[in-house]
Amino acid sequence: MTTESQRLKEANKKSIPWKKWGPYLSDRQWGTVREDYSANGTPWEYFTHDYARSRTYRWGEDGIGGICDDKQILCFALALWNGQDPILKERYFGLTGKEGNHGEDVKEYYYFLDNTPTHSYMKMLYKYPQAAFPYAQLLEENKRRGKHDPEFELIDTGIFDENKYFDVFIEYAKAEPEDILIKVSVYNRGLAEAILHLIPQIWFRNSWTWNPDQKKPTLSQKQSRIVQAKDNELGQYYLHYEKAQELLFCENETNVTRLFNQPRSGSFKDAINDYIVMGKTDVLNKGRSGTKLGIHYEMSLPPHSFQTIRLNLNTSASSDSFGDFEKMIKLRLQEADEFYGELQHGIKSDDDRNVQRQALAGMLWTKQFYYFNVCEWLNGDPGQPKPPEQRKTGRDSQWFHLNNADIISMPDKWEYPWYAAWDLAFHCIPLAMIDAELAKHQLILLTKEWYMHPNGQLPAYEWSFSDVNPPVHAWAAWRVYKIDRKNQGNKGDIDFLERVYHKLLLNFTWWVNRKDKDDRNIFQGGFLGLDNIGVFDRSKALPTGGYLEQSDGTSWMAMYCLNMMRISLELALHKSIYQDMATKFLEHFLYIAGAMTNAGGHGIDLWNEEDQFYYDVLHASDNEVIPLKIHSMVGLIPLFAVETLEPEFLDKFPDFKERLEWFLNYRKDLASLVSRWYEPGLGERRLLSLLRGHRMKMLLKRMLDETEFLSDYGIRALSKYHEKNPYVFQSHGQTFSVNYTPAESDSGLFGGNSNWRGPIWFPVNYLIIESLQKFHHYYGDDFKIEYPTGSGKFLTIHEVANKLSQRLLRIFQKDKNGRRAVFGENKKFQTDPHFRDYIPFFEYFH
Repeated sequence: MTTESQRLKEANKKSIPWKKWGPYLSDRQWGTVREDYSANGTPWEYFTHDYARSRTYRWGEDGIGGICDDKQILCFALALWNGQDPILKERYFGLTGKEGNHGEDVKEYYYFLDNTPTHSYMKMLYKYPQAAFPYAQLLEENKRRGKHDPEFELIDTGIFDENKYFDVFIEYAKAEPEDILIKVSVYNRGLAEAILHLIPQIWFRNSWTWNPDQKKPTLSQKQSRIVQAKDNELGQYYLHYEKAQELLFCENETNVTRLFNQPRSGSFKDAINDYIVMGKTDVLNKGRSGTKLGIHYEMSLPPHSFQTIRLNLNTSASSDSFGDFEKMIKLRLQEADEFYGELQHGIKSDDDRNVQRQALAGMLWTKQFYYFNVCEWLNGDPGQPKPPEQRKTGRDSQWFHLNNADIISMPDKWEYPWYAAWDLAFHCIPLAMIDAELAKHQLILLTKEWYMHPNGQLPAYEWSFSDVNPPVHAWAAWRVYKIDRKNQGNKGDIDFLERVYHKLLLNFTWWVNRKDKDDRNIFQGGFLGLDNIGVFDRSKALPTGGYLEQSDGTSWMAMYCLNMMRISLELALHKSIYQDMATKFLEHFLYIAGAMTNAGGHGIDLWNEEDQFYYDVLHASDNEVIPLKIHSMVGLIPLFAVETLEPEFLDKFPDFKERLEWFLNYRKDLASLVSRWYEPGLGERRLLSLLRGHRMKMLLKRMLDETEFLSDYGIRALSKYHEKNPYVFQSHGQTFSVNYTPAESDSGLFGGNSNWRGPIWFPVNYLIIESLQKFHHYYGDDFKIEYPTGSGKFLTIHEVANKLSQRLLRIFQKDKNGRRAVFGENKKFQTDPHFRDYIPFFEYFH
């Protein structure tokens, strides 16, 4: 067991609080729903980037490369000023949903390079230009560009030409759980001397303004080069620092004078900005105390040189905090190397190891303290202006029970600094590789009473908790259970599985009662996360009237049934009564399979025999029934509903097996739909699938066609067929269309900020590969398919799954010319030694 593994074990047993401190600060708190107190629900406009430097947050804090405790009482992050910018660089800048030509988008370059599960060692890089940051240029040029134009990025401004920028590396190492070494190394990459103001900041999240009974915490200088942080709940911490120019104390309070023209004395949140950038000398606290502190370092860096500052945050007032500093940093890095060395023992390529380690570092860096009490948010705080009455019936008003204050995995701490139910489920798979207890905790968290709605719905995300995400929670729980069981020497955490299972029964019932319109086992689902993939916005009322019978919604529910059946059988190994539930879910799966074949008796098959593909079916208000013939991921999702059962495994459940055989004999019409149940496969295995052999072959034929779904880098979310053949739908004088766009969206749906009309999306590619592995498990090596379609080359299904994996990896890996596809045609990213090995991980890929 490595040292980090031992630390992780101690942390998960809660015997030693190794996880008390971590990268739990948001990258963006402004522009979020929870900070929005507007009447019309416009978060981006209500709390802007400009307001953020002067206005106190209610529900969280943000910063650059920051850390905080697990309740976000005390925060630390970095601020910088190059002497040219109009404001202090305290947080990342980006365009809001309406400012960007493709929705919100961060316009900075920062990379998460390393992290361990206990955050015993962390490292990140921020690239800070030496010229004035082009805030206005980024805003104006993106505003000028349309939906069909590419986004205008920071690199496009020319600000990194001639390497006129600083590389700012931030490292954290824990000597003890509450003894954190902080090292900031600044490199001047340019050809001329450059000045940088480096201002590490420490502050308390403002909770006293909203709770008049709470005693205000304090930061104060008690000794030379030591600042005390004192809070009733957190206790006392000390920030030790090496020689600096000055200490800048102020209050984490809103500057109502600047923002609202209300005269008020005292210092405010933006005082450090005003002092350094504007030269205002009367804005800071007169004494050497406050609730926010900046430690000011001014450094002049010759070309190609670097300077380092060191700090230490701990619980000791001892003045000797830097004696073993470098030794401890080196030790924690060495232990991180050992931890990842054990994890990556089968990976031969240095580049592959680098890619995976940065990917996992990103997963760990994007853990965030997420705080949101919807009841308080709706009703307002004592002593504060009452929220507009419209909020009582507006966004998230039906989620009054939701009260979150936990460390949660975010999709992205700038672009999506709020959890999303199905994103979180996917996150838990890689997290389980390095910290299974964290993954299990995350999955259980969303099923808690203060997350899950009383009606059984899981919260989607704060922009609309009532939106519907695909039901992948059971799949994730089962996958995490199996990963953990393998890592624990085949000893599974049955308590976890049973705990999450019982809550998922409520969620499954919600789906059946709310999303099966006419109790026909065909599901409408709605949004389902695939924002722009359809011809309509499926989260809203259809412009045609009527409703959609969704191929993907129904397939997700078939998959849900099989996931719950499999979990039931695992639990039945320990308590036989779960055999009843396994039967229930298997029967429900068969009913869904039957409904998809005849759409619940309407005579419309979601499978289109002419096109050999699955489509959504529109039931318009005039009773017209129309298959929406879009070649999209919607038609591939039926692949995901697949499970194999071993004969010796079935023999362990005589009651389940008996009822199963009776039902299949009783309903032979349904049994015939389920692929090969009466024809044992490899090793006498049984297969449950929505796809009989012929349909599976036809679906794979289209999916593996390079003129349709198969790209050089994975499976496209929309077929390239629509590049030359856009899908056009006309109704009541309106025209709707879908065409293939391999990069940013050309649609205004969902603010134009996401796009499944062509790009590669990893989660569904992962599920495709996993499903192919299951099909191979049944069919074996004798069953071969053409890959790519039309090539004349035939491979086993397992070989095809591996080929798809390799295509996905090629997005990040260096090719034979040393280029990475993820960088596209950008020469600096591809060739510059200070860029080319820092890997970005996007939501989707061109």
